[in-house]
Amino acid sequence: MSHDSTAAPEAAARKLSGRRRKEIVAVLLFSGGPIFESSIPLSVFGIDRQDAGVPRYRLLVCGGEEGPLRTTGGLELTAPHGLEAISRAGTVVVPAWRSITSPPPEEALDALRRAHEEGARIVGLCTGAFVLAAAGLLDGRPATTHWMYAPTLAKRYPSVHVDPRELFVDDGDVLTSAGTAAGIDLCLHIVRTDHGNEAAGALARRLVVPPRRTGGQERYLDRSLPEEIGADPLAEVVAWALEHLHEQFDVETLAARAYMSRRTFDRRFRSLTGSAPLQWLITQRVLQAQRLLETSDYSVDEVAGRCGFRSPVALRGHFRRQLGSSPAAYRAAYRARRPQGERSTDPDPAVGTGHTPQGPPPAPYPEGGPVPLQTRRTPASVGSPASADHGRELYVGGRASLPGQRSGA
Repeated sequence: MSHDSTAAPEAAARKLSGRRRKEIVAVLLFSGGPIFESSIPLSVFGIDRQDAGVPRYRLLVCGGEEGPLRTTGGLELTAPHGLEAISRAGTVVVPAWRSITSPPPEEALDALRRAHEEGARIVGLCTGAFVLAAAGLLDGRPATTHWMYAPTLAKRYPSVHVDPRELFVDDGDVLTSAGTAAGIDLCLHIVRTDHGNEAAGALARRLVVPPRRTGGQERYLDRSLPEEIGADPLAEVVAWALEHLHEQFDVETLAARAYMSRRTFDRRFRSLTGSAPLQWLITQRVLQAQRLLETSDYSVDEVAGRCGFRSPVALRGHFRRQLGSSPAAYRAAYRARRPQGERSTDPDPAVGTGHTPQGPPPAPYPEGGPVPLQTRRTPASVGSPASADHGRELYVGGRASLPGQRSGA
């Protein structure tokens, strides 16, 4: 399950210039970056697996600032190369950034801009998207990051088309991914793009991961909102909504509780969360339906009523659009993958209390189900039907828009 948008002709025509070579991958590391995320491109592109049929890349590990670079657990790393080595790379990967609230070093941003101007492919994994955005490389483009940081990315960089549902986004010469595991997905996608399915499949077998994961980030979303909303007057309204999801109410009800007009409420809510209030409310109801399907024996009709949907048909429609599966199929798959003794027997699990089951639910798709959610601009997508995008929204500078729209459209 994927959606496409029109390819950018200039991206397709770009060629490497100067000393850059397609097989050279530069990984840009910063102090404070998590070691797990940082190690993903090092493992994928830095180990010779030619015996397994995986073409070899040449890896350059570059420090984005003066070392030593501190990482998880107090470890210190020393990068063998500095920013100057990026000038040889055909692909530059930023696997993570230490803080979504602090600006990256200007010298590193200049190196990324120069690499992009010279035809290099630029990749941001997880919070690495914030570095790409700070460099201006995501302006007017679709992008993703970890769902928890997507509203902040959309709010801070209004011209970026942020979609928190995607595992990764391939926009030709600029690519971004969601959290840790999605970084592996995107790296495999790069190998597949460069060398074909067989090479990507061989690498996936070595890494003991699926060559193509099903689903997107939707199943991992929780009730989290940007931290800054906590001090805002709307926080009380949001808390009320989460406590009363079992009731039928709409955005007009929330606006009235905030003593605002609908238009003002929409604008304030989007500026704080990066999401349209209606889409946020629907997502919360679907999340609550997931919890009830996982932890109770309520019928689908009963789940719909307890999640505030006006009918089971409405639940099924929104559930399928967000998760790619029917409620019944989701429950069956979830229970099939959990030991019988782990399922709660409580007939009335926490409703509207902000309770989140421990750990994300397993993928609701059987093997061979929908392909991974991803965005890729390809010429073949021109004139493609829009039905696949029905019900999907992007974060565009604190407002929701359909895929392909630009800010202010």
